[in-house]
Amino acid sequence: MTKTDQYFYGLGRRKAATARARLYSGKGVITINGKTADEYFSSSEALLSELLQPLVLIGKEKQYDVSLVVSGGGLSGQVDACKLAVAKAVSAMNEDLRSTLKKASLLKRDPREKERKKYGLRSARKREQFSKR
Repeated sequence: MTKTDQYFYGLGRRKAATARARLYSGKGVITINGKTADEYFSSSEALLSELLQPLVLIGKEKQYDVSLVVSGGGLSGQVDACKLAVAKAVSAMNEDLRSTLKKASLLKRDPREKERKKYGLRSARKREQFSKR
């Protein structure tokens, strides 16, 4: 992949993770931060299959190379951010596929964030144990 190749771009966010995806025509190679997807998500095969969902849904997982740059968050949040970024890149590539991706709810950002800790409490909502005496 050279810089002159045409690509389609997508940005995805989830929790504290941000992913930027570039979709090139190719052979189905997925690179995340310079590593292959197998290396990056070596701890779980389920995470890898979740990452491929948008491409599997349209049936073109072997026709496009995906280059991802991910930062922040943990592995689960990063996978969700990557999935959204790839889905947005696919919809930018072909507007006809947008309705298919929408029906599978792959173009929705999950808005849930970690709730902040409140003063006087142990965490966001957990309190000190009640003591009658």
